[in-house]
Parts: sequence; C-alpha cells; structure tokens
Amino acid sequence: ASFSAIPGWGTALMGITALAAEVVAAWAADRGSWLAVWLAEAAIAIAIGVAAMARKARRTRTRLLGASGRRFLLGLAPAVLAGAVITLALARADLTEPLPGLWLLLYGCGLVAGGGQSVRVVPAAGACFMALGTAAMLAPWSWGDAFMAAGFGGLSIVFGTVIGIRHGG
Repeated sequence: ASFSAIPGWGTALMGITALAAEVVAAWAADRGSWLAVWLAEAAIAIAIGVAAMARKARRTRTRLLGASGRRFLLGLAPAVLAGAVITLALARADLTEPLPGLWLLLYGCGLVAGGGQSVRVVPAAGACFMALGTAAMLAPWSWGDAFMAAGFGGLSIVFGTVIGIRHGG
C-alpha cells in the first residue's frame, strides 16, 4: 500500500516559510546568523510537516505509523539525520559554503528513498531536489540562498500543490 498521508498543502506551506526565510537569510550580517535563520526555518518546517501529516492521516484514516508510514520515515530519516550531523561538523569548522547544496541533495535522497512507499510524485520531487542540490554544490556560495528558495521554497510549493490537488490535500 502507498503511504498517502504526505501533506500536500502542508508541504506548500513549508515552501512559503522557506521563501520568507530566504529573504531574512539574504540580510544576515554573517554566516552564523545565516545558519541560524535556516536552522530556525528547518524547525518550523518540521513542525508544519509533522502537524500537517498527522492531520491528513486522521482525515484520510491512514495510520501514520503503519507499515508503509514507517517505511517512508525510515527512508527519509537517515538522510535528514546525516544532514544534521554533517551540518554540525561543518558549522564547527566554520564551513557553511556547501550547506545549501548538501541540504537540498540529502533531502532529495530522503524523498527518493522514502518515496517508494508513497505516491509517484514524492520520489519525482526527490529527484528534482537532488538535481538542484547537485547544481548548488557546484555553484558559487553567493547563489546559495537562491538555490534554497528554489528548492525548499519553489519545489515544495509546486510538488505540495500537486499532492494537495491530486492526492486529497
């Protein structure tokens, strides 16, 4: 069975908050402030995602932590955990340049891995995040916020809207 509690409208809302974070991050006085903005955005996005997923699961009578839900989370979690650990290591070394590409690439990996238990658009979104992350890894640091806005903002809004319309919210 496909995991159908992916929150399309919640994902789109996460995209909107990412666009707002990009505006704030672009004005950050230093890289530490920049990192703080994006980490705060990650916490906000996680809260929105969890709440929206739980709401959609209740509404569709899908067990959030049923077999397919667990497989989705087990596919997504390693990439997110790896991103957190690598972020900590890079931040301690004051190396923030690779973070936009790293975050996009790993989030995409998580969506591809977890998306095998979801609707087809989820792994497709993951592949787009991976492509954008790869481009960000190769681009100048000054383009990082634009890549973050394009991925966590634009891709989340587009794919969230598709899921919302085609897969019941």
